[in-house]
Amino acid sequence: MSKRGMLIVLSGPSGVGKGTVRKELFKQNDVDFKYSISMTTREPREGEVDGVDYFFVSKEQFEENIKNGEMLEYAKYVDNYYGTPLKYVNETLDSGHDVFLEIEVNGAIQVRANCPDGIFVFLTPPDLIALKNRLIGRGTDNMNIINKRIEQAVNEIKMMRNYDYAVLNDQVENAVDRIKNIVKTERLKVNRVMPDYLSMLGDEN
Repeated sequence: MSKRGMLIVLSGPSGVGKGTVRKELFKQNDVDFKYSISMTTREPREGEVDGVDYFFVSKEQFEENIKNGEMLEYAKYVDNYYGTPLKYVNETLDSGHDVFLEIEVNGAIQVRANCPDGIFVFLTPPDLIALKNRLIGRGTDNMNIINKRIEQAVNEIKMMRNYDYAVLNDQVENAVDRIKNIVKTERLKVNRVMPDYLSMLGDEN
């Protein structure tokens, strides 16, 4: 039987650059994570592809999935649902592969309750002014939505206490290196390597 993979969860306030950091991380030659594609009811942004960036579904379909217990986590954020399909995550972890989730803060808190052995990383902006400038520069939301997102970000940053690590996204390359170092450190933790040594010694307890 394969050793169960690690669950790595990246989240942070809207506009902090989660998607950009995740895409750069996955370009690294020494990274072999399986990306768990999130599901959402929001409209695709320019360049986003269904089944690659997100699974884009209707509100009715999403609520049916919730009702059937098919979501690892979900949240409603600025009038849209976001969530993680459960089946893919479990099957991939059980096959021995590490799974990487890029999700909203409220969703990450749900995952923490269901998967306490996951690695939870909070991506932070240099400050709120930089965050607002990123949201404006993205050009996808009007100022009313941007102000709502900034107000939400203040509350989300306070929720950082529920995470294991805080990673500053001052430069994408720096944030990627910090996340890679976190994962390397996690692989060396005694609680992760001890089962292998006990097995080698013939002691499963």
